[in-house]
Amino acid sequence: MEITASMVKDLREKTGAGILDCKEALAEAGGDPQEAVQVLRKKGLADAKKRAGRATSQGLIGSYIHLTGKIGVLLEINCETDFVARTDIFKDLVKNICMHIAASNPRYLNPEAVPAADAEKEKEILRAQARESGKPDKVIEKMVEGRFHKFLAENCLTEQPFVREPEMTVRQLVESAVLKLGENIGIRRFVRYQMGEEV
Repeated sequence: MEITASMVKDLREKTGAGILDCKEALAEAGGDPQEAVQVLRKKGLADAKKRAGRATSQGLIGSYIHLTGKIGVLLEINCETDFVARTDIFKDLVKNICMHIAASNPRYLNPEAVPAADAEKEKEILRAQARESGKPDKVIEKMVEGRFHKFLAENCLTEQPFVREPEMTVRQLVESAVLKLGENIGIRRFVRYQMGEEV
């Protein structure tokens, strides 16, 4: 199938990927734009893994106050260069993740940030619940692992479904920005305040 300039343009507008990347993805996908998006996402994951080791000393601290004034968020996202930190794509990423944190109230940044004591405590609770099913220990451990995975997906910012597009996680949202901007990007830290919560 012939890859036309308009097909490349449409894919580029949709994904923010480079012209050559879009052309190659469309060729690999046989001209199917949906499949081409998946090709670009896979390539983005591979590229993101290659970039993961690069230092991220630039970035932005974003803030968001919910309309009621009862929830506030501060967030630091890092990238490699000040140039990327000043782009609209990066600023939108910061803003979107701030709003996501306000709405979803994650407890941890990512699975690696869950303290071992918290993880063990949660697994003990899940184990006690699973034992009530009367199933063998081997099955109980599988149940605990599955439920713990769900716990991480609900409580870790990077694993949560992004509130504006629930078919992608916050991690995938960041990876799509890496694909568009061509730099290593990482969420460093965040804090969420809610009026009246215990200090």
